[in-house]
Amino acid sequence: MFKVLIWPNLFELREIPDNQEVFAHSQTDQSIIVELLEYQSQVQDAVAARYHFEDVAASNKAVENGSWEVRGVEQLPQSELTMQECSSAWLLSGAQLVSKFNEEAKNTVNIHLCLFRLPQYTTDILVTFNDPVCINPLSSSALENVAAIPWILQDFKGVLQSFCLLDPGVFGSL
Repeated sequence: MFKVLIWPNLFELREIPDNQEVFAHSQTDQSIIVELLEYQSQVQDAVAARYHFEDVAASNKAVENGSWEVRGVEQLPQSELTMQECSSAWLLSGAQLVSKFNEEAKNTVNIHLCLFRLPQYTTDILVTFNDPVCINPLSSSALENVAAIPWILQDFKGVLQSFCLLDPGVFGSL
């Protein structure tokens, strides 16, 4: 069972847009972000996860050559998902060099990103697991609790398998 530990003052550290929910581990720099995004009809399903990953890299200011990589993209079988409304779901694994709070020091963050495509709602749902794996000693993250029990990829996959749409009204009327 996945246990979400929320950092109580996250909203004080970062402004969170209305289309996004952020769940932060209370003792590590890990986070899971759920975003409702505009459906990118010009991007084919098989490359849509990469399209969104590159957008996340731009948001993280990880756009220069060598500051990000995609390690793999796989389609998730519909039979393993609770989210039956999606036309397809894609899991991308990669990494980015990211600085926290615009610091000079960059940390290596494994990014596991799941894209649920919902063309009938003109929406792409992006669920991203940020998992820092190499912290620069000059980063403010270097002070984190090293004895904490981190989330693992299997925890994230459990979130994806149980992720479901309870109220399609969240997308407005069609």
